[in-house]
Amino acid sequence: MNVKHPAVFLDRDGTLNVDCSYLTKPEQLQLLPGVGPALVRLRRAGYVCVIVTNQSAVGRGWMSEEDLQRVHEEMKRQLGAHEACVDAIYHCPHHVDHPERKPAPGMLLRAAAELQLDLAASWMIGDSLRDMQAGQGAGCRGCILVRTGNPIDGANLSLPEPVHVVDDLNAAVDLILASRAA
Repeated sequence: MNVKHPAVFLDRDGTLNVDCSYLTKPEQLQLLPGVGPALVRLRRAGYVCVIVTNQSAVGRGWMSEEDLQRVHEEMKRQLGAHEACVDAIYHCPHHVDHPERKPAPGMLLRAAAELQLDLAASWMIGDSLRDMQAGQGAGCRGCILVRTGNPIDGANLSLPEPVHVVDDLNAAVDLILASRAA
C-alpha cells in the first residue's frame, strides 16, 4: 500500500524570490526574507515542498533549459545557506495554453502522481490568481495568496474559499501549521 504525503506547492517568482520579471540568470535570484526558515518549518512538520513554476522565458527562447537549471541550482544553494531545501521543482516552459501551465493544475497533478502526494491534504501558496486556480483545480485543501509578488486587486480577493490572503510565506506557514493543530 502506497502512503500518500501532504505537500505544499509553492510558486517561485514573487513567493520564494524577488520577482524581477524574467529571471534568466542565477545572479538575478534573490530569496525573499524568511523563505529559508519557513521551508524548514514546513518540512519539519512533514510536508513535502514542491515548487511549481511557469517559465515561459524558456519557450520564448530567452533562456535555455540549462540556464533554468543553473537558476534553480542557485536557489538550492541559497536555501542551503539556511539549512532549507525543496523536495522537487516542476516547471512549464510553454508560453501558450498548455495542460501544465498554471492556471491549469497539470504540474500539481503530475507531482502528486510521481511523488505519492495527497492533494486533499495539500496546500498551494502563490502570488497570483493563476496560482490559486491551479491549486483549486488540483483539489488542494487550501490556497494561500501572498502579498510579496503581484499586486493584489479585487479580482484576487473575490476568489471562493478556501483561499486565504497573507503578507508573506512565513504567515502562510503559520496558517498551515495552525490549521493542522485545529
